[in-house]
Amino acid sequence: METIIPVLSIVAMVISALVGIAVPVVLYIIYRKKGANHLPFWIGCITFVLFALVLERLALTFVMKLPLWSAITSNLFLYGIVAGLFAGVFEETGRYLAFKTVLRKKQGNDQNALMYGAGHGGIEAVLLLSVSMVINTIFALQFNAGVDSVFGGINEAQQLINLPFWMLLVGAVERLAAITIHISLSVLVWFAAKNGKRFWLFPLAILLHLFVDAVAVILSGAGVNVWIIEGAVYVIAIALVFLAVAVWKKNHTSQAEEMPAEAATAETIAELAEEAEDAAVETAEVVAETVEETAESVTDTLV
Repeated sequence: METIIPVLSIVAMVISALVGIAVPVVLYIIYRKKGANHLPFWIGCITFVLFALVLERLALTFVMKLPLWSAITSNLFLYGIVAGLFAGVFEETGRYLAFKTVLRKKQGNDQNALMYGAGHGGIEAVLLLSVSMVINTIFALQFNAGVDSVFGGINEAQQLINLPFWMLLVGAVERLAAITIHISLSVLVWFAAKNGKRFWLFPLAILLHLFVDAVAVILSGAGVNVWIIEGAVYVIAIALVFLAVAVWKKNHTSQAEEMPAEAATAETIAELAEEAEDAAVETAEVVAETVEETAESVTDTLV
């Protein structure tokens, strides 16, 4: 009997790849319709790559060379806390700096906080889920067709054969919660960057990020069932949504209320000028009609 990678597994890979791409695209469209700008989405993508995939990993590489690292990895709870701390510090700092610098002029529209979160969490889903699933799908199709693949050989194929197809959907389920968490944390950091009196929301976001990552790492390292882990992450994600909504309601202001005094004055002047112009046109029309009627009356009288 010929050994092949099950069709169900390939379907699961395709679904996971599509979820990783579709979710950020759908969120992008939704937030654009709500009035968010384009830029925050792409800044979110860039910030994740720079702070999570480059700076955070460079810092971890340095720490891993220290004698202290063996003590950290030998203790599951300590390892989970350290891993969560690195993720929280680098990603939330990246958010904060992005909001205070390149997105500073976009702070008048709070919808941009949501758009940024969609970009930050979206690119993570694409890079960590969709790319790997696309590679697995290509490899599976090549293997089943008897074609040599640069993505692996019999050992990699055997791993996919032995893996239950539903395990290939776990990543998609996880990314939905992760993107939700990223959007929620983006709201907290957004208002921390926007209002100095709410700066405490920034370190709170770091601690919350630390907590959710630590929980996932510790439960996974303890061999807890994957669905229990995902359930725990979803509970945290829902709690963060409620927190973000509460923070949003307390701090959100409309764009009109956010308008600087200079902009408001300029808009008022423009409206007055437009009204004056309309009045002038109407006056000119009345004068023209009066002149025309007077001229006709004079002509009639002379005749």
